[in-house]
Amino acid sequence: MDTSALVAFTVVAAAMVVLPGPDWALVLAAGSRRSGAVMVPTIFGLALGYALLTGVVATGLGPLIAAAPVALVVLTVVGAAYLIYLGVGILCGPATGVPEARAVAPVSRLGSVLRGVGVSALNPKALLFFLAFLPQFARPAAPWPLAGQLFVLGGVWVVLIVAFYTVLGHAARTLSGSPGRARAVTWLAGAVMILVGLGLLVEQLAW
Repeated sequence: MDTSALVAFTVVAAAMVVLPGPDWALVLAAGSRRSGAVMVPTIFGLALGYALLTGVVATGLGPLIAAAPVALVVLTVVGAAYLIYLGVGILCGPATGVPEARAVAPVSRLGSVLRGVGVSALNPKALLFFLAFLPQFARPAAPWPLAGQLFVLGGVWVVLIVAFYTVLGHAARTLSGSPGRARAVTWLAGAVMILVGLGLLVEQLAW
C-alpha cells in the first residue's frame, strides 16, 4: 500500500475522530459510570461497529445500500430511533456517578458492546462518510488489492477511535468525581444523542 496515502489518511482521520458526535455521547455516558466494566466494552463495541462498516465498504455492499433509497431510509430511521432511545434511557436513568445508583442499575458488558455497535454501525452518516472517505486514499494501481487497502484504512480508523475514546472516557470518569458533575456529564450525553437522532429524522423528512 502507498505509504504516503496511509500517512495522509492517518493525519486526516485523526482530525476527524476528535469531532463531537453520538460516539462521544456514548463514551461520555459510559465514562461517567466510573467503571471500566462499562467503558471498555462500550469502546470495543464502537470499534466493532466501524470494523463492520469497513467490511461493508470493502466488499462493495456499501454502494449498493447507498444507491437503494429504501434501504438508506430504513437505516436512517432505525439509527435515529436507536439514538433517541439510548438518549432517553440515559436521561431517565439514575445518576451514574453515584455508587448506589450503579448498584441499582448495573449494565452488562454484552449490553455495553451491543450499544457501541448500534451507535456506530447503525449511523447512516458514518456509512456514507466511509463510502466517501476511505476510497480517496486507496490506490487502484498499488500492488495490494483495493479491498485489502480499504480494510487497512478502516483498521487505522478503528485504532484511532479506540485510542481517543479511551482518553475521552477516562476524562469523563475524572469529571464525574462528584454526583453533580456526574449528573451534568450524563445529561449532556443523553441530550446529544437525542438531538443527533432528531436531526437525522428531520433531515430524512426534509428529503
